Amino acid sequence: MTFPRSLTAAGTGGLDAIRTAPAGAVLGLDFDGTLAPIVADPAAARAHPGAAPALARLAPKVGALVVITGRPAAVAVEYGGFAGVDGLVVLGQYGLERWESGVLTEPDPPPGVAEARAKLPEILAAAKAPPETFVEDKGQALAVHTRRCAEPEVALERLRSILAALAERTGLALEPGRLVLELRPPGMDKGRALRAFVADRGERPSGVLFAGDDLGDLAAFDAVEALRADGVPGVLVCSGSAEVTALAKRADLVVDGPAGVVDLLESLVDTL
Repeated sequence: MTFPRSLTAAGTGGLDAIRTAPAGAVLGLDFDGTLAPIVADPAAARAHPGAAPALARLAPKVGALVVITGRPAAVAVEYGGFAGVDGLVVLGQYGLERWESGVLTEPDPPPGVAEARAKLPEILAAAKAPPETFVEDKGQALAVHTRRCAEPEVALERLRSILAALAERTGLALEPGRLVLELRPPGMDKGRALRAFVADRGERPSGVLFAGDDLGDLAAFDAVEALRADGVPGVLVCSGSAEVTALAKRADLVVDGPAGVVDLLESLVDTL
């Protein structure tokens, strides 16, 4: 599928601000679907081969470079090949975990996650979930995937209400994604993570960019929009796919998946 590459006026202003004052710019990126292609088995995901080199070139030229992901931070670092990227920060579990310069900071999981983990097998069996349904245990959250099912969308809808009931009983939130429903502590989202990251730097950014691909990235788009409303130039980038179109409708620029994101990063660093 080919996606339009023309920038909106707001996006042009955001990129111009980043190019003009890169030392004050904050660049944020999702991992799965943005830096790494989506695959049937989440454990088999690996970043596009050009992602780590592009980030390594970009990091010393901008104020801050951060990957914000629903994965555990250490997993994203491993799967991305980011261990040697100086200056990169990885916020895992939607901001609950932070990896920086080889140091990982993480809280204890909330009790609701353990309760949901214990109940999920029985609940999925009672719901007659297809055998190809699988649970990804992220420690701080649990993701129920239907991508491997013969009719993944049908399977996802069959599970939605029963997982919503489990989330309510355990005090968790149910968040949809690309053929996945995730049970995670409330208040965890990429928008909060991005806003906190920007605020913690203690200075007004010259510009902000965020690139994502999935419904979970809409909150980060909202954060960029809020910064725009406060006078900070911003850029919304969508790593395009045929599965999710909500981000493409909001984005200033839509690129062709992770390869397109890497191309964008390379072209950006070449102009700084």
